[in-house]
Amino acid sequence: MIPWELLDSAPVPGGSETLRLYRRGAEFSIRVDGCELMNSRVHGSEDTLAELACARLAGRPSPTVLIGGLGMGYTAAAALERLGAQARVVVAELVPAVVAWNRGPLAGLAGHPLEDIRVSVREIDVARILKTEQQAYDAIVLDVDNGPEGLTRTGNDWLYTRAGLTAAHAALKPSGILAVWSATPDPAFSRLLRQTGFTVEEVTARARGRKGGSRHLIWLAERGGQAP
Repeated sequence: MIPWELLDSAPVPGGSETLRLYRRGAEFSIRVDGCELMNSRVHGSEDTLAELACARLAGRPSPTVLIGGLGMGYTAAAALERLGAQARVVVAELVPAVVAWNRGPLAGLAGHPLEDIRVSVREIDVARILKTEQQAYDAIVLDVDNGPEGLTRTGNDWLYTRAGLTAAHAALKPSGILAVWSATPDPAFSRLLRQTGFTVEEVTARARGRKGGSRHLIWLAERGGQAP
């Protein structure tokens, strides 16, 4: 078997962890401290995350979508495929090296989504956007860390707290959609979404799409009125 080749590494801002990019033939892997975060062969549930969120935007003439976490670009690519020419996609990525990888060795995996004129990339913690912008987005898609039970950065935990969800609620336009990816179910998080004023649907998605694989969870949460 072809061995893995380390292509690059980068620290996670605000943490002690290091992200590492590996390649084995045509396959890529991003890992943190020996734990694989994502693999280019396994992105079915990330595609589904964007597909389900964008399906809820049908009929909106020029939707604006915020994607928290660039990963390998698959979520952004899936969103672009389902959005019209007037849509706008804002990708927030905390680690500058991940953006560079998506413009370099990873660019072709998802079809060069960062070259799409509808996309803008902000090298910033998505939490900072949520804290400062109100009623700005038709959908917020969070594929950050491993979901509510994060692996790479304790700062990500805020996104999944009552305060973080209240900020996301405020950043959405009326009837906007918050879509959240998680490696595992989390009943407590489902309850917290409802307590924050969202109408919640839980969807199971397979890691390899139609080919099966691990079961991941996607929350589709629609913004109600004002958060309680």
